[in-house]
Amino acid sequence: MKFDKELVREILLAVEGHDEAKGWVTLKIEGRAESDVSYHIMLLDEAGLLVGISLGGLNQFQWQPRRLTYQGHEFLDTVRDCEVWRRTKEGAEKVGGLSLDLLAQLGRAYGKQIIKKRLGIELG
Repeated sequence: MKFDKELVREILLAVEGHDEAKGWVTLKIEGRAESDVSYHIMLLDEAGLLVGISLGGLNQFQWQPRRLTYQGHEFLDTVRDCEVWRRTKEGAEKVGGLSLDLLAQLGRAYGKQIIKKRLGIELG
């Protein structure tokens, strides 16, 4: 299964928007196969961006998110702005894909450029 950066962002935004902080989040993303969403939730759990739980049995693969981690909130805050996200995805495509960590670093760099453009200040 191919890693989908857009789906990663969609999952993080959906989990963040969930009202309950206990149990697991029953997550369905319109236009996305449940198996793709489940796979990416597992990856996000492995990456430490959210806490996920496997609800599958011997013959079933099903992951659901419980909550975002601090790192997940940080990553999401980095790529929340649509312009930052667009530039981050374009930059990642130019180099042929990036890890989540490098994607976050690229997002922070573009975020700093946009802050400078919008506010006229430069962050160190």
